[in-house]
Amino acid sequence: MHRVGVLAYDGMTLLDAAGPIEVLHEADAGRQRYAITIVAPGTGYVRTSSGVRMAVDERAGDQRFDTLIVPGADGPPRLDPALVAIVARLGRSAERSAAICTGSFLLAEAGLLDGGEATTHWRYADVLRRRYPTVSVKPDALFVRAGNVFTSAGVSAGIDLALALVEQDHGPELARDVARTLVVFMQRPGGQSQFSTRLDVPAAHAGPLRTVLDAVTGDPAGEHTLTSMARRAGVSTRHLTRLFRHELGMTATHFVELSRLEIAQRLLTDGAPVTAAARASGFGSDETLRRTFLRHLAITPTTYRNRFSTTHQQHPDNK
Repeated sequence: MHRVGVLAYDGMTLLDAAGPIEVLHEADAGRQRYAITIVAPGTGYVRTSSGVRMAVDERAGDQRFDTLIVPGADGPPRLDPALVAIVARLGRSAERSAAICTGSFLLAEAGLLDGGEATTHWRYADVLRRRYPTVSVKPDALFVRAGNVFTSAGVSAGIDLALALVEQDHGPELARDVARTLVVFMQRPGGQSQFSTRLDVPAAHAGPLRTVLDAVTGDPAGEHTLTSMARRAGVSTRHLTRLFRHELGMTATHFVELSRLEIAQRLLTDGAPVTAAARASGFGSDETLRRTFLRHLAITPTTYRNRFSTTHQQHPDNK
């Protein structure tokens, strides 16, 4: 019997806990493979971020679990010292620890990620990296294993992580059976970047860089060579390169490519054909668009469109 402790606390995301619990429940299949206990700083109930209450089995104390699962919250959770102390105590005594989504912040604050690799929801990956410089953050990973510590991307990626735990414990066949039962991928294709908004353009001060950013984002398919952008900004190519590095942490060429990629994603999501999306976004050809998608998103444009353009729900009037 593998003892699993799920740490519950006010403000946690319900699916971060429910997803892994359901995976382990299906893997158990009445064979007493997993015993799941909900522990919390107090007794009674915790209120999740959605308002739904979850019952607590035990108050967190000196329990020892084979696996500790730490859910995340809407954004980085409040790092209450008492909660962090519980994570540190239970995490250090467990054979392995797993954080779902922003639960990685609690593991990091407890010192359980020091010197290792980790991931979290794509929206907060940079925050995790800045706040905990000893942690090597992998922003595109759906989940990461670093020794006996697992971390996952946002919410539903907790299911991916839990399947990996089942595979580690009982082999791929059982994990595949669970994935089929839950109608989910055994190994989801692509990484977090396929779900994220690639560009977060800063509100740059008025000046040459702002002029270039506005020109590129306003017309990604236009001519945006380094020379033409420098000419538009009225600076040398060398100075423009320095501005991009300092303000955005990337090259001008990379910024143009990401701008075009974001437009192509939007066009494909709206149902545009691949060829039309390639031309309208400035990539020019299907092959260039395909290579860019594979490099940044690890999926093809056609797969992206099929996955995100519609739920394929049929309207009653169009049967």
